[in-house]
Amino acid sequence: MEVFNLADGELEFDHDREGFRCRGTRVGSRLGAALLGGTVYELPPGERTWPYHFHHANEEWLLVLAGRPTLREPEGERELAAGDVVCFPCGPEGAHQLRNDAQEPARFLVLSTHVLPEVVEYPDSGKVGVRAAESRYLVAREPELDYWEGEA
Repeated sequence: MEVFNLADGELEFDHDREGFRCRGTRVGSRLGAALLGGTVYELPPGERTWPYHFHHANEEWLLVLAGRPTLREPEGERELAAGDVVCFPCGPEGAHQLRNDAQEPARFLVLSTHVLPEVVEYPDSGKVGVRAAESRYLVAREPELDYWEGEA
């Protein structure tokens, strides 16, 4: 069996978009997991992980390992600390984004179920992501189309 150390295991990928820079490792796939996914992220000061979003098919959990990331959720924002665990249920009530307002990096684990197909909504931008086994689509929610539009 594989072992990965959450505190100081090697980080294998970088996201390098201005304002969304972070490093991480997909621990779930590294360990051979099939039903649960897990990714360790390291978030530098002043950066965010991903756009504010929520899932329709997959529940996610966040476990803060180090640092003090700020969680944005439907009720507002709050600072988290090492040892804090948060569950993001499916639907709008589970919307979330992490930001690092502290002076030191934050490190955390995000666990997720692996249910496909999946729909992810991005409330700030009006985008919708759809993922099936081998396909991924990202589309604008507007303009809304009629069910019969374009059909013969």
